[in-house]
Amino acid sequence: MSRSGAAVLGAGLVSRAGAASLPEAPSLADPATQPPLHPREGRPYNPVVTLNGWSLPWRMKDGVKEFHLVAEPVVRELAPGMKARLWGYNGSSPGPTIECVEGDRIRIFVTNKLPEHTAVHWHGILLPNGMDGVGGLTQPQIKPGKTFVYEFEMRKSGTFMYHPHADEMVQMAMGMMGFIVVHPKDPEFMRVDRDFVFLLNAFDIEPGSATPKINTMLDFNLWCWNSRVFPAIDPLVCRTGDRVRIRAGNLTMTNHPLHLHGVAFEVTGTDGGWVPKAARWPEVTTDVAVGQMRAIEFVADAPGDWAFHCHKSHHTMNAMGHDVPTMIGVDQRDITERISKLVPDYMEMGSKGMAEMGEMEMPLPDNTLPMMTGWGPFGPLEMGGMFTVVKVHDEVKPGDYSDPGWYKHPQGTVAREWTGDTPAAERQAGPEADERTPRAVKPTHHEH
Repeated sequence: MSRSGAAVLGAGLVSRAGAASLPEAPSLADPATQPPLHPREGRPYNPVVTLNGWSLPWRMKDGVKEFHLVAEPVVRELAPGMKARLWGYNGSSPGPTIECVEGDRIRIFVTNKLPEHTAVHWHGILLPNGMDGVGGLTQPQIKPGKTFVYEFEMRKSGTFMYHPHADEMVQMAMGMMGFIVVHPKDPEFMRVDRDFVFLLNAFDIEPGSATPKINTMLDFNLWCWNSRVFPAIDPLVCRTGDRVRIRAGNLTMTNHPLHLHGVAFEVTGTDGGWVPKAARWPEVTTDVAVGQMRAIEFVADAPGDWAFHCHKSHHTMNAMGHDVPTMIGVDQRDITERISKLVPDYMEMGSKGMAEMGEMEMPLPDNTLPMMTGWGPFGPLEMGGMFTVVKVHDEVKPGDYSDPGWYKHPQGTVAREWTGDTPAAERQAGPEADERTPRAVKPTHHEH
Protein backbone atom coordinates (compact mmCIF):
# COMPACT_ATOMS: atom_id res chain seq x y z
CA MET A 1 0.00 0.00 0.00
CA SER A 2 1.35 3.41 -0.91
CA ARG A 3 1.59 6.16 1.65
CA SER A 4 -1.01 8.29 -0.08
CA GLY A 5 -3.32 5.28 -0.38
CA ALA A 6 -2.94 4.56 3.33
CA ALA A 7 -4.20 8.00 4.24
CA VAL A 8 -7.16 7.82 1.85
CA LEU A 9 -8.31 4.21 2.11
CA GLY A 10 -7.67 3.66 5.80
CA ALA A 11 -7.07 0.21 7.23
CA GLY A 12 -7.13 -1.98 4.13
CA LEU A 13 -7.84 -5.66 3.53
CA VAL A 14 -4.73 -7.59 2.52
CA SER A 15 -5.03 -9.28 -0.86
CA ARG A 16 -4.00 -12.89 -1.48
CA ALA A 17 -0.85 -11.67 -3.17
CA GLY A 18 -0.08 -9.41 -0.23
CA ALA A 19 -0.76 -12.18 2.26
CA ALA A 20 2.08 -14.19 0.76
CA SER A 21 4.50 -11.51 1.91
CA LEU A 22 3.16 -11.02 5.45
CA PRO A 23 5.77 -10.74 8.21
CA GLU A 24 5.86 -13.54 10.74
CA ALA A 25 3.53 -13.39 13.72
CA PRO A 26 5.59 -14.59 16.71
CA SER A 27 3.58 -16.11 19.56
CA LEU A 28 4.46 -16.43 23.24
CA ALA A 29 2.35 -17.90 26.04
CA ASP A 30 5.03 -17.78 28.76
CA PRO A 31 3.78 -15.39 31.51
CA ALA A 32 7.28 -14.60 32.82
CA THR A 33 8.83 -11.19 32.20
CA GLN A 34 10.95 -11.43 29.05
CA PRO A 35 14.29 -9.65 28.52
CA PRO A 36 14.20 -6.30 26.68
CA LEU A 37 14.16 -6.55 22.87
CA HIS A 38 17.12 -4.53 21.63
CA PRO A 39 16.75 -3.16 18.07
CA ARG A 40 18.65 -5.07 15.40
CA GLU A 41 18.01 -2.47 12.70
CA GLY A 42 16.40 0.90 12.21
CA ARG A 43 16.78 3.86 14.56
CA PRO A 44 18.46 3.09 17.92
CA TYR A 45 16.47 3.24 21.17
CA ASN A 46 16.57 2.08 24.77
CA PRO A 47 14.03 -0.79 25.00
CA VAL A 48 11.41 -1.23 27.71
CA VAL A 49 10.71 -4.27 29.88
CA THR A 50 7.09 -5.43 29.85
CA LEU A 51 6.12 -6.76 33.27
CA ASN A 52 5.06 -10.40 32.82
CA GLY A 53 5.11 -9.82 29.08
CA TRP A 54 7.23 -9.26 25.97
CA SER A 55 7.87 -7.00 22.98
CA LEU A 56 6.82 -7.94 19.44
CA PRO A 57 9.66 -8.47 16.93
CA TRP A 58 9.40 -6.66 13.59
CA ARG A 59 11.01 -6.60 10.17
CA MET A 60 12.17 -3.68 8.03
CA LYS A 61 10.78 -3.57 4.50
CA ASP A 62 11.54 -0.66 2.16
CA GLY A 63 12.16 1.61 5.13
CA VAL A 64 8.90 0.65 6.89
CA LYS A 65 8.83 -1.19 10.20
CA GLU A 66 6.36 -4.10 9.89
CA PHE A 67 4.56 -5.90 12.72
CA HIS A 68 2.00 -8.72 12.66
CA LEU A 69 -0.68 -9.05 15.36
CA VAL A 70 -2.99 -12.07 15.52
CA ALA A 71 -6.24 -11.62 17.46
CA GLU A 72 -7.08 -15.05 18.90
CA PRO A 73 -8.30 -17.04 21.91
CA VAL A 74 -5.49 -17.60 24.43
CA VAL A 75 -4.97 -19.35 27.75
CA ARG A 76 -3.32 -17.13 30.37
CA GLU A 77 -2.01 -18.25 33.74
CA LEU A 78 -3.14 -15.58 36.20
CA ALA A 79 -1.07 -17.27 38.91
CA PRO A 80 0.09 -20.85 39.51
CA GLY A 81 -3.08 -22.84 40.16
CA MET A 82 -5.35 -20.75 37.97
CA LYS A 83 -5.59 -20.38 34.19
CA ALA A 84 -8.11 -18.27 32.33
CA ARG A 85 -9.57 -18.71 28.86
CA LEU A 86 -9.18 -15.24 27.38
CA TRP A 87 -8.90 -13.46 24.06
CA GLY A 88 -5.64 -11.71 23.23
CA TYR A 89 -2.93 -11.29 20.63
CA ASN A 90 -0.08 -13.57 19.57
CA GLY A 91 -0.65 -16.13 22.29
CA SER A 92 -0.86 -13.74 25.24
CA SER A 93 -3.15 -11.34 27.07
CA PRO A 94 -2.31 -8.52 27.09
CA GLY A 95 -0.76 -8.70 23.66
CA PRO A 96 2.94 -7.99 23.09
CA THR A 97 4.29 -4.46 23.44
CA ILE A 98 4.93 -2.69 20.13
CA GLU A 99 8.12 -0.58 20.24
CA CYS A 100 9.17 1.93 17.60
CA VAL A 101 10.78 5.36 17.31
CA GLU A 102 9.44 8.86 16.75
CA GLY A 103 9.44 9.44 12.99
CA ASP A 104 9.19 5.73 12.13
CA ARG A 105 6.68 4.71 9.51
CA ILE A 106 5.09 1.51 10.72
CA ARG A 107 2.84 -1.07 9.08
CA ILE A 108 0.80 -3.34 11.35
CA PHE A 109 -0.93 -6.40 9.91
CA VAL A 110 -3.85 -7.68 12.00
CA THR A 111 -5.16 -11.21 11.39
CA ASN A 112 -8.45 -12.15 13.02
CA LYS A 113 -8.70 -15.68 14.44
CA LEU A 114 -11.60 -14.87 16.74
CA PRO A 115 -15.11 -16.28 16.27
CA GLU A 116 -16.42 -12.74 15.56
CA HIS A 117 -15.26 -9.58 13.77
CA THR A 118 -12.82 -7.14 15.38
CA ALA A 119 -10.86 -3.92 14.75
CA VAL A 120 -7.86 -2.32 16.49
CA HIS A 121 -7.79 1.25 17.84
CA TRP A 122 -4.38 2.84 18.47
CA HIS A 123 -5.20 4.72 21.68
CA GLY A 124 -3.58 8.17 21.89
CA ILE A 125 -1.66 8.01 18.61
CA LEU A 126 -2.04 10.89 16.13
CA LEU A 127 -2.77 9.33 12.73
CA PRO A 128 -5.02 9.58 9.63
CA ASN A 129 -8.71 9.14 10.43
CA GLY A 130 -9.00 5.98 8.34
CA MET A 131 -6.34 4.29 10.49
CA ASP A 132 -8.02 5.02 13.84
CA GLY A 133 -9.53 1.53 14.06
CA VAL A 134 -13.17 2.17 14.99
CA GLY A 135 -15.17 -0.57 13.31
CA GLY A 136 -18.11 0.79 11.31
CA LEU A 137 -16.97 4.41 11.67
CA THR A 138 -13.48 4.64 10.20
CA GLN A 139 -13.12 1.18 8.63
CA PRO A 140 -15.00 -2.04 7.84
CA GLN A 141 -14.88 -4.68 10.56
CA ILE A 142 -12.14 -7.32 10.26
CA LYS A 143 -14.14 -10.50 9.70
CA PRO A 144 -12.96 -13.87 11.09
CA GLY A 145 -10.15 -15.26 8.95
CA LYS A 146 -9.33 -11.90 7.34
CA THR A 147 -6.19 -9.76 7.64
CA PHE A 148 -6.19 -5.95 7.56
CA VAL A 149 -3.21 -3.61 7.40
CA TYR A 150 -2.74 -0.31 9.22
CA GLU A 151 0.01 2.11 8.15
CA PHE A 152 0.97 5.48 9.63
CA GLU A 153 3.90 7.56 10.83
CA MET A 154 4.71 7.97 14.51
CA ARG A 155 4.58 11.74 14.93
CA LYS A 156 5.59 12.00 18.58
CA SER A 157 7.23 9.92 21.28
CA GLY A 158 5.36 8.65 24.31
CA THR A 159 3.37 5.76 25.73
CA PHE A 160 0.14 4.56 24.13
CA MET A 161 -2.19 1.55 24.07
CA TYR A 162 -4.03 -0.61 21.56
CA HIS A 163 -7.39 -2.33 22.01
CA PRO A 164 -10.49 -3.26 19.99
CA HIS A 165 -13.20 -0.80 18.99
CA ALA A 166 -15.55 -3.62 17.93
CA ASP A 167 -17.87 -5.43 20.35
CA GLU A 168 -15.72 -3.56 22.83
CA MET A 169 -17.47 -4.62 26.04
CA VAL A 170 -16.88 -8.27 25.20
CA GLN A 171 -13.44 -8.11 23.63
CA MET A 172 -11.79 -5.88 26.25
CA ALA A 173 -13.47 -7.81 29.08
CA MET A 174 -11.92 -10.93 27.54
CA GLY A 175 -8.40 -9.42 27.70
CA MET A 176 -7.73 -7.83 24.30
CA MET A 177 -5.29 -4.94 24.82
CA GLY A 178 -1.61 -4.06 24.58
CA PHE A 179 0.99 -1.30 24.86
CA ILE A 180 2.69 0.86 22.22
CA VAL A 181 5.90 2.63 23.21
CA VAL A 182 7.23 5.28 20.84
CA HIS A 183 10.80 6.12 21.78
CA PRO A 184 12.30 9.61 21.21
CA LYS A 185 14.49 10.15 18.13
CA ASP A 186 17.31 11.13 20.48
CA PRO A 187 18.07 8.10 22.71
CA GLU A 188 19.46 10.48 25.35
CA PHE A 189 16.15 12.37 25.70
CA MET A 190 14.34 11.27 28.89
CA ARG A 191 16.88 8.46 29.24
CA VAL A 192 16.51 6.12 32.21
CA ASP A 193 18.39 3.01 33.36
CA ARG A 194 15.28 0.81 33.68
CA ASP A 195 11.98 1.32 31.89
CA PHE A 196 9.02 -0.89 32.87
CA VAL A 197 5.54 -1.04 31.29
CA PHE A 198 2.32 -2.84 32.25
CA LEU A 199 -1.44 -2.55 31.83
CA LEU A 200 -4.05 -2.49 34.59
CA ASN A 201 -6.83 -4.92 33.70
CA ALA A 202 -9.54 -6.91 35.48
CA PHE A 203 -11.73 -9.98 35.03
CA ASP A 204 -14.88 -11.41 36.54
CA ILE A 205 -14.26 -15.15 36.76
CA GLU A 206 -16.38 -17.34 39.02
CA PRO A 207 -14.40 -19.55 41.42
CA GLY A 208 -13.84 -22.90 39.75
CA SER A 209 -14.41 -21.60 36.20
CA ALA A 210 -11.99 -20.21 33.59
CA THR A 211 -13.93 -17.88 31.25
CA PRO A 212 -14.66 -14.27 32.24
CA LYS A 213 -18.26 -13.20 32.72
CA ILE A 214 -18.65 -10.40 30.19
CA ASN A 215 -22.14 -9.12 31.06
CA THR A 216 -21.50 -8.05 34.66
CA MET A 217 -20.32 -4.62 33.45
CA LEU A 218 -18.80 -3.19 36.66
CA ASP A 219 -18.45 -6.30 38.84
CA PHE A 220 -14.90 -7.68 38.78
CA ASN A 221 -13.22 -10.03 41.22
CA LEU A 222 -9.69 -10.39 39.83
CA TRP A 223 -7.61 -7.21 39.66
CA CYS A 224 -4.55 -7.70 37.48
CA TRP A 225 -1.37 -6.16 36.20
CA ASN A 226 -0.83 -7.54 32.70
CA SER A 227 -3.33 -10.35 33.41
CA ARG A 228 -1.40 -11.53 36.48
CA VAL A 229 -2.28 -11.33 40.17
CA PHE A 230 -0.11 -11.43 43.28
CA PRO A 231 1.84 -13.52 44.14
CA ALA A 232 2.52 -14.14 40.43
CA ILE A 233 3.28 -10.56 39.39
CA ASP A 234 7.05 -10.42 38.87
CA PRO A 235 9.11 -7.97 40.95
CA LEU A 236 10.49 -4.82 39.34
CA VAL A 237 14.22 -5.38 39.83
CA CYS A 238 16.48 -2.31 40.10
CA ARG A 239 20.10 -1.59 40.87
CA THR A 240 20.73 0.90 43.67
CA GLY A 241 21.16 4.34 42.11
CA ASP A 242 19.29 3.53 38.87
CA ARG A 243 16.94 6.09 37.41
CA VAL A 244 13.71 4.14 36.90
CA ARG A 245 10.59 4.75 34.83
CA ILE A 246 7.35 2.82 35.31
CA ARG A 247 4.60 3.25 32.69
CA ALA A 248 1.11 2.00 33.61
CA GLY A 249 -2.01 2.15 31.44
CA ASN A 250 -5.55 1.60 32.73
CA LEU A 251 -8.07 -0.34 30.66
CA THR A 252 -10.29 -1.44 33.54
CA MET A 253 -13.68 0.08 34.43
CA THR A 254 -12.46 2.05 37.45
CA ASN A 255 -9.54 4.23 38.58
CA HIS A 256 -6.45 2.92 40.37
CA PRO A 257 -4.36 5.01 42.82
CA LEU A 258 -0.90 3.43 42.39
CA HIS A 259 1.23 3.76 45.51
CA LEU A 260 4.97 3.08 45.70
CA HIS A 261 6.73 2.75 49.06
CA GLY A 262 10.24 4.00 49.77
CA VAL A 263 10.62 6.85 47.27
CA ALA A 264 8.98 10.02 46.04
CA PHE A 265 8.44 10.05 42.30
CA GLU A 266 7.31 12.50 39.63
CA VAL A 267 4.72 11.93 36.92
CA THR A 268 6.74 12.52 33.76
CA GLY A 269 4.36 11.29 31.07
CA THR A 270 0.70 10.82 30.18
CA ASP A 271 -0.94 9.32 27.11
CA GLY A 272 -0.86 12.88 25.74
CA GLY A 273 2.94 13.09 25.90
CA TRP A 274 5.79 14.07 28.20
CA VAL A 275 5.15 16.40 31.15
CA PRO A 276 7.47 19.47 31.15
CA LYS A 277 9.76 19.63 34.20
CA ALA A 278 8.15 22.85 35.40
CA ALA A 279 4.75 21.10 35.61
CA ARG A 280 5.86 18.15 37.77
CA TRP A 281 5.65 17.72 41.53
CA PRO A 282 6.66 14.96 43.98
CA GLU A 283 4.17 12.17 44.70
CA VAL A 284 4.06 8.77 46.36
CA THR A 285 0.65 7.90 44.88
CA THR A 286 -0.74 8.73 41.46
CA ASP A 287 -4.30 8.03 40.35
CA VAL A 288 -4.66 6.42 36.93
CA ALA A 289 -8.18 6.97 35.62
CA VAL A 290 -9.99 4.80 33.07
CA GLY A 291 -8.37 5.02 29.65
CA GLN A 292 -5.33 6.89 30.98
CA MET A 293 -1.60 6.20 31.08
CA ARG A 294 0.88 7.53 33.62
CA ALA A 295 4.68 7.35 33.51
CA ILE A 296 6.43 7.89 36.83
CA GLU A 297 10.17 8.35 37.41
CA PHE A 298 12.39 8.15 40.46
CA VAL A 299 15.96 7.45 41.53
CA ALA A 300 16.20 4.07 43.27
CA ASP A 301 18.41 5.37 46.06
CA ALA A 302 16.85 3.48 48.98
CA PRO A 303 17.86 -0.22 49.05
CA GLY A 304 15.16 -2.67 50.07
CA ASP A 305 12.08 -4.56 48.90
CA TRP A 306 9.42 -1.89 48.53
CA ALA A 307 5.69 -2.60 48.17
CA PHE A 308 4.03 -1.30 44.98
CA HIS A 309 0.25 -1.64 44.73
CA CYS A 310 -3.14 -0.15 44.02
CA HIS A 311 -4.31 1.67 47.15
CA LYS A 312 -7.92 0.48 46.84
CA SER A 313 -7.81 -2.22 49.50
CA HIS A 314 -10.14 -4.64 47.71
CA HIS A 315 -7.89 -4.44 44.62
CA THR A 316 -5.14 -6.20 46.57
CA MET A 317 -7.33 -9.29 47.03
CA ASN A 318 -8.19 -12.14 44.71
CA ALA A 319 -11.71 -13.43 44.07
CA MET A 320 -14.00 -13.15 47.09
CA GLY A 321 -17.71 -13.13 47.88
CA HIS A 322 -19.36 -9.81 48.72
CA ASP A 323 -22.30 -11.42 50.56
CA VAL A 324 -20.22 -12.80 53.45
CA PRO A 325 -21.38 -11.24 56.76
CA THR A 326 -18.91 -9.50 59.07
CA MET A 327 -18.21 -11.90 61.95
CA ILE A 328 -15.59 -9.87 63.84
CA GLY A 329 -16.11 -10.32 67.58
CA VAL A 330 -18.60 -13.20 67.18
CA ASP A 331 -17.67 -16.31 69.15
CA GLN A 332 -18.17 -19.12 66.64
CA ARG A 333 -16.69 -21.97 68.68
CA ASP A 334 -20.01 -23.62 69.55
CA ILE A 335 -21.41 -23.48 66.01
CA THR A 336 -18.07 -24.57 64.54
CA GLU A 337 -18.14 -27.69 66.73
CA ARG A 338 -21.65 -28.56 65.56
CA ILE A 339 -21.00 -27.94 61.86
CA SER A 340 -17.73 -29.92 61.98
CA LYS A 341 -19.72 -33.04 62.88
CA LEU A 342 -21.51 -32.71 59.53
CA VAL A 343 -18.70 -31.10 57.47
CA PRO A 344 -15.31 -32.41 58.69
CA ASP A 345 -13.26 -29.77 56.80
CA TYR A 346 -15.33 -26.79 58.00
CA MET A 347 -13.29 -23.81 59.24
CA GLU A 348 -14.60 -20.73 60.99
CA MET A 349 -13.56 -17.44 59.35
CA GLY A 350 -13.51 -13.78 60.24
CA SER A 351 -14.13 -13.75 64.00
CA LYS A 352 -10.81 -11.96 64.58
CA GLY A 353 -10.45 -10.29 61.18
CA MET A 354 -9.34 -11.77 57.86
CA ALA A 355 -5.57 -11.93 58.38
CA GLU A 356 -5.83 -15.64 59.16
CA MET A 357 -6.69 -16.26 55.50
CA GLY A 358 -3.18 -15.22 54.47
CA GLU A 359 -1.63 -18.33 55.98
CA MET A 360 -4.36 -20.97 56.18
CA GLU A 361 -4.54 -23.67 53.56
CA MET A 362 -8.21 -24.38 53.07
CA PRO A 363 -9.92 -26.42 50.34
CA LEU A 364 -10.66 -24.41 47.19
CA PRO A 365 -12.48 -25.20 43.95
CA ASP A 366 -10.26 -26.21 41.06
CA ASN A 367 -8.73 -23.34 39.09
CA THR A 368 -9.22 -20.84 41.91
CA LEU A 369 -6.79 -18.74 43.97
CA PRO A 370 -6.85 -17.86 47.67
CA MET A 371 -8.27 -14.41 48.41
CA MET A 372 -5.13 -13.44 50.36
CA THR A 373 -1.85 -15.23 49.85
CA GLY A 374 1.90 -14.91 49.32
CA TRP A 375 4.86 -15.25 51.65
CA GLY A 376 7.69 -12.87 52.45
CA PRO A 377 10.85 -13.26 54.53
CA PHE A 378 8.90 -12.59 57.74
CA GLY A 379 5.74 -14.60 57.08
CA PRO A 380 2.48 -14.36 55.12
CA LEU A 381 1.95 -11.15 53.15
CA GLU A 382 -1.88 -11.39 53.11
CA MET A 383 -2.18 -9.87 49.65
CA GLY A 384 -3.55 -10.64 46.21
CA GLY A 385 -4.47 -8.81 43.02
CA MET A 386 -2.62 -5.59 42.17
CA PHE A 387 0.45 -5.97 44.38
CA THR A 388 4.13 -6.60 43.76
CA VAL A 389 7.55 -5.48 44.98
CA VAL A 390 10.12 -3.05 43.62
CA LYS A 391 13.44 -4.62 44.59
CA VAL A 392 16.30 -2.14 44.93
CA HIS A 393 19.51 -4.08 45.62
CA ASP A 394 23.18 -3.11 45.50
CA GLU A 395 24.27 -6.41 43.97
CA VAL A 396 22.03 -6.23 40.88
CA LYS A 397 24.12 -5.98 37.71
CA PRO A 398 23.33 -3.43 34.98
CA GLY A 399 20.87 -4.98 32.53
CA ASP A 400 20.01 -7.86 34.88
CA TYR A 401 16.29 -8.27 35.64
CA SER A 402 16.40 -11.64 37.41
CA ASP A 403 14.93 -11.84 40.91
CA PRO A 404 17.77 -11.22 43.44
CA GLY A 405 15.83 -12.79 46.32
CA TRP A 406 14.77 -11.02 49.49
CA TYR A 407 16.62 -7.96 50.76
CA LYS A 408 19.13 -8.60 53.55
CA HIS A 409 18.53 -5.88 56.13
CA PRO A 410 21.56 -4.44 57.94
CA GLN A 411 21.60 -5.36 61.60
CA GLY A 412 19.39 -3.18 63.76
CA THR A 413 17.26 -1.81 60.91
CA VAL A 414 14.16 -4.03 61.25
CA ALA A 415 11.18 -3.19 63.49
CA ARG A 416 11.17 -5.52 66.50
CA GLU A 417 9.08 -6.45 69.50
CA TRP A 418 9.45 -4.24 72.58
CA THR A 419 10.26 -6.32 75.68
CA GLY A 420 10.75 -3.52 78.22
CA ASP A 421 8.28 -2.00 80.66
CA THR A 422 5.03 -0.70 79.25
CA PRO A 423 3.54 2.10 81.36
CA ALA A 424 -0.22 2.18 81.79
CA ALA A 425 -1.95 4.67 79.51
CA GLU A 426 -3.42 7.74 81.21
CA ARG A 427 -6.98 8.41 80.09
CA GLN A 428 -8.73 11.76 80.37
CA ALA A 429 -12.27 11.63 81.67
CA GLY A 430 -14.89 12.71 79.17
CA PRO A 431 -17.62 15.29 79.83
CA GLU A 432 -20.74 14.18 81.71
CA ALA A 433 -23.90 13.95 79.65
CA ASP A 434 -26.85 16.12 80.67
CA GLU A 435 -30.27 16.94 79.31
CA ARG A 436 -28.71 19.28 76.71
CA THR A 437 -26.48 16.54 75.25
CA PRO A 438 -27.78 15.37 71.82
CA ARG A 439 -28.80 11.71 71.82
CA ALA A 440 -29.29 9.41 68.85
CA VAL A 441 -32.78 7.99 68.59
CA LYS A 442 -33.26 4.70 66.76
CA PRO A 443 -36.26 4.90 64.41
CA THR A 444 -39.00 2.34 64.92
CA HIS A 445 -40.95 2.91 61.72
CA HIS A 446 -40.68 4.67 58.37
CA GLU A 447 -43.12 7.51 58.97
CA HIS A 448 -41.89 11.14 58.90
